[in-house]
Amino acid sequence: MSLPLPEETASLFVRLLEIVERLRGPDGCPWDREQTPATIAPYLVEEAYEVQEAVERGEPAELREELGDVLLEVVLLAQMAREQGAFTVTDSLRDICDKLVRRHPHVFGDARADTPDEVAVSWAQIKAREKEGRGVVEGVPRRLPALHRARRVSEKAAGVGFDWDRAEAVLEKVDEELSELRAAVRRGDQEGASEELGDLLFALVNLGRHLGVDAEQALHGTVEKFLRRFARVETALAGRGLRPDQVGLDELEALWQAAKSGSTAAETPARHGEQLPDLPGPEHPGQTDIQHCPGGHEPQHGQ
Repeated sequence: MSLPLPEETASLFVRLLEIVERLRGPDGCPWDREQTPATIAPYLVEEAYEVQEAVERGEPAELREELGDVLLEVVLLAQMAREQGAFTVTDSLRDICDKLVRRHPHVFGDARADTPDEVAVSWAQIKAREKEGRGVVEGVPRRLPALHRARRVSEKAAGVGFDWDRAEAVLEKVDEELSELRAAVRRGDQEGASEELGDLLFALVNLGRHLGVDAEQALHGTVEKFLRRFARVETALAGRGLRPDQVGLDELEALWQAAKSGSTAAETPARHGEQLPDLPGPEHPGQTDIQHCPGGHEPQHGQ
């Protein structure tokens, strides 16, 4: 059962086009007029990430707003192309409509595809015919986050049979790459260590793929976990009027372990300078010389 679109949808989209055209016009906004595709593209990426976060948080009102922000950046880019005589948003809409119909012959034609896997195979076959002459692993954007790009490249290679047959075989490759990384570190070979670390990360991405785990999301979850735990450490220290850089590593380690275990020790730590218990198997929470770089540009749409 399809839901009818409100009659005002088309008129509102036209209104957005008109607003953006006005912003870019001679009597429009100085900031909008000086933008180029190169300056707007990063905003589109940022807004897409904000959409993802809204989805993860399950906030419909937030998702509604962020989708509007994405539409704004899309329309801005289309307006710039129109100004250059390259194409219009109408061309983009026509292209995507035609592509969706063309790649869903089981919906708009006589083909059969009864499962998601069959649909994926059909889509890949149609796309391969359309992109004939291109390499198997071409088409994955270079600007994707590295872990996500590694997964997409390996998925494409696996699609033509270039893959391990089981997760255990990928684990063996992980062990091999880790050994090579250790050897480079022992040699003091920084360039070699960088290369081997990349190989190890690529193998781990493939291991995740075989296990049904997305490495990008897994690492994201770990970073969030680290932030929660370190915030507990900072809160415990702030309760004593201290900052992390004012205590020793042993005390930070003890607070970190308490935060990991979820105990109340992180909230009621030993007084500064008091002897702390030894902890087995220390897990160092990270480097202490990380520098935070400011970012962002103003004004920014969608804020």
